[in-house]
Order: sequence, then structure tokens, then C-alpha cells
Amino acid sequence: MVFVNNHDNQRGHGGGGDQILTFRVPRLYKMAAAFKLAWPHGFTRIMSSYNWPQDIQNGHDNNDWIGPPHDSNYNIISPTFGADGACQGDWVCEHRWRQIYNMEQIYNIQENRSRRGPPGTNVNDWWDNGNNQIAFCRGNKGFIAINNDGYDLKKTLQVSMYCDVISGNVENGSCTGKTVTVGTNGLAYIDPKTSDHDGVLAMHAEAKL
Repeated sequence: MVFVNNHDNQRGHGGGGDQILTFRVPRLYKMAAAFKLAWPHGFTRIMSSYNWPQDIQNGHDNNDWIGPPHDSNYNIISPTFGADGACQGDWVCEHRWRQIYNMEQIYNIQENRSRRGPPGTNVNDWWDNGNNQIAFCRGNKGFIAINNDGYDLKKTLQVSMYCDVISGNVENGSCTGKTVTVGTNGLAYIDPKTSDHDGVLAMHAEAKL
């Protein structure tokens, strides 16, 4: 079972302490979740949370007991949703974040979930800068980059233009986010910056425009 956090270590219970990534640091959390869903290891688990007011005293959250959003009679309040499908109010619903559910699509495509055919694809074309920048492919099914620099990288997808499903969706044959063009030489220029909202770029075979 592979996960970034759970309801216990979100609250400082068990190991990890303040090193556990949660929705309170969304950029890093999305990067970790994207890697988890792209890398072929174990069975992945997606956390879906609610917010609560923390009261940190001597490294301990005195409010770790607080339950989900509720009314004055402690009846749980059902979540409401915005136009983008994300939860509103104190419901966090990480599984509804575009970056997460689009990575779930990549996970399903890479692992052939709900599809006939061979098991999931292997990792290939690994690249890293020896520090905090990585990129790799999953056969000819998917590609992910988590980095700060622009660089040329060998591709394994077909020559075409692809939609970065982290920054947007494919709608009516167009991409609502960034696009990546893979040239006839098999190279693509990608440039996820530290200033980007997500810090991750990902595309898959079914996101070809």
C-alpha cells in the first residue's frame, strides 16, 4: 500500500512528525502524489481530507481530535462543489484536485486498469540532475517531469502535440493548460519552473491533441 499521508500522520500520530506532506503544503503534496501515481510500485491510496483549525503547542496539535465539517448539533455537513468539481469550504477532497484525478487517469492508462492487454508498462528514459529534478517515461503510455529547468529529453510517445494534464484538461480536442510538442527528432522542450503553481508536468498517450 503506497500513500503520501493518512488520517493519522496528518495529525502527527505515528512516525514522520512534521515531515509528513499534507494538503496544507499543496504544491509539494501534488508533486509527491504525482510521483506516487506515475511510479510502478504497490497499490496506491488517495487521501481525501477536511480542514480543521490547528493549535500547535510544543509540536503537538491540540485540535487533532476535531472531526469533519459539522453544524452546531454536530451533524456532518455535506460537501458542496465549485464549477471545476473541487470541494468548497472546509472539505479539501484531494481526490477532486485536477492534478490528482488526472494523474489517476495516467495511472490507469500505464497500468492497463480496466483494459485488456499486458500488465503495466516499465520505467524508461530516466533522467535526473542529481538533486531535485527528475523525469521519466512509462513505456509509450506516459511521461512525467518534476523539475526546475528547461532541457531536451528523449521521448517515447508518438510525434505530436500533447496536453499537460497537470495544468489543464483535454476538452473538444484542445488543451486548457500547457501543451508540449514532441518534434520529429524525438525531442521535446519542457520547462516546469519553481515558480509554477504545481511544479509537475505530465502527459499520456490519450492526451495527444
